Amino acid sequence: MKRSTVNEIIAEADAFIRSHGFHLPPFAYMTPAEMVARKAEISNILESRLGWDITDYGAGKFDDMGLFLFTTRNGQLEDLQQGRGMCYAEKIMISREDQISPTHRHIVKTEDIINRGGATLAIEMFESDADGNLNRSVPVPVVCDGIAQTFDPGHILELAPGASVTLEPGNWHKFWGKGGDVLIGEVSTVNDDLTDNIFADPIGRFSEIEEDCEPTHLLVSDYEKWGLL
Repeated sequence: MKRSTVNEIIAEADAFIRSHGFHLPPFAYMTPAEMVARKAEISNILESRLGWDITDYGAGKFDDMGLFLFTTRNGQLEDLQQGRGMCYAEKIMISREDQISPTHRHIVKTEDIINRGGATLAIEMFESDADGNLNRSVPVPVVCDGIAQTFDPGHILELAPGASVTLEPGNWHKFWGKGGDVLIGEVSTVNDDLTDNIFADPIGRFSEIEEDCEPTHLLVSDYEKWGLL
């Protein structure tokens, strides 16, 4: 993915988020130079990998398979293991119309996926077998807005604005915007995108960036390249 494309996606996403009355935190708008200059001061932001995240899953087809994310808060795995401290995380995401976020599950993270506005969010769901592999023959138990439900394998759950689903580790899921773009909230236990995403197909979590221009803002995947971690 070209850096110029990343810059365009960031600008479009920021406008879409604002159009739904949601505002990103002040650190979202730091320039790369400002982040470098304030490295010590913003160490929690960097270590928790808060910030902009745009992925095409390494496939180079963002419009067809991709996702925009911004992590607004995130604790540490040590907190989760100890059962105290910041055991939670929050993201705001955008699924464009018919843009697939491919089938995956998590090892540790439990997450609420919330339609914050826009079109319908479609989620295809499967359950895991005893070894964690995708099982196409067993029902899928989830909680939708506090109500326990069980769906047939491969069921496509459609969430209208305001609706949500709680996905436990082992719940395989694929999602996309149906009928338009969707603003998605994610409230979860501590998020670790480096190790806690298991995909059904062999794809990558982060994009390779072609540096055809300067970045407007850094992605979380840029922090190491810029010597911030």
